[in-house]
Amino acid sequence: MGLLPTARGYYRYAGSLTTPPCSETVEWMILKQPLEVDAQDIEAFAKLYPHNARPVQKINRRFVLRFV
Repeated sequence: MGLLPTARGYYRYAGSLTTPPCSETVEWMILKQPLEVDAQDIEAFAKLYPHNARPVQKINRRFVLRFV
């Protein structure tokens, strides 16, 4: 199995960093078809980046674009 799904549709929107200073300088691309990740990989990532999240933000007039 490859790293990416065969269906490559995605959503895109302008957003912000997930860590301080939370600058709104990021173009997020989210795959429509989720990928599975092993729990061990998530734990290893969390050890490297312990502050890798912020609360979900309101959409605040952001446009979410869908690409098929």
